Amino acid sequence: MSSPFSGPDRPSGGPPRLPTPPSGWPIGSYSRYEEAQRAVDHLADNDFPVQDVTIVGVDLMLVERVTGRLTWGRVLGTGAASGAWFGLFVGVLLSLFSSGPGPAFGPILVGLVTGVVFGIVFAAAGYASARGVRDFSSASQLVAGRYDVLCQPRNAERGRDMLARLAMRPPSEGGTAD
Repeated sequence: MSSPFSGPDRPSGGPPRLPTPPSGWPIGSYSRYEEAQRAVDHLADNDFPVQDVTIVGVDLMLVERVTGRLTWGRVLGTGAASGAWFGLFVGVLLSLFSSGPGPAFGPILVGLVTGVVFGIVFAAAGYASARGVRDFSSASQLVAGRYDVLCQPRNAERGRDMLARLAMRPPSEGGTAD
């Protein structure tokens, strides 16, 4: 029987080289990642061979949380800020190679001003080309509907028993070792 946890494509002790579906028997299922992480931490604290364990997110969703409305002011301000950082970086690099006694603030100032101007121009061009199609800013996150903890068959029964005992503990005891 072949497994993604062994074979010629896997370096000893490391993860599979190619994307492979997880294997193993389910030993726990949790609605939040923190709960699955707590379960694996409990196994590790109790000398369980956690290299046989995998946390698998099931029913994946891409959640995009809208953080605000985009306006010309916000777009130009963000462009100016990002351009300023890049310009400052370039200016500092140029000042390191300037010949002359003492600190050279000229290249830093030129880099900063040039960066702000180009940042504003590029941000304005990008926003104008969108023509109001996406007038909001957002942050994306990949989340799962549930998190299953899988274990290789050789230790699955022991892991399932350990997690069952963890589930019977009062919440105040947490995931600490006995």
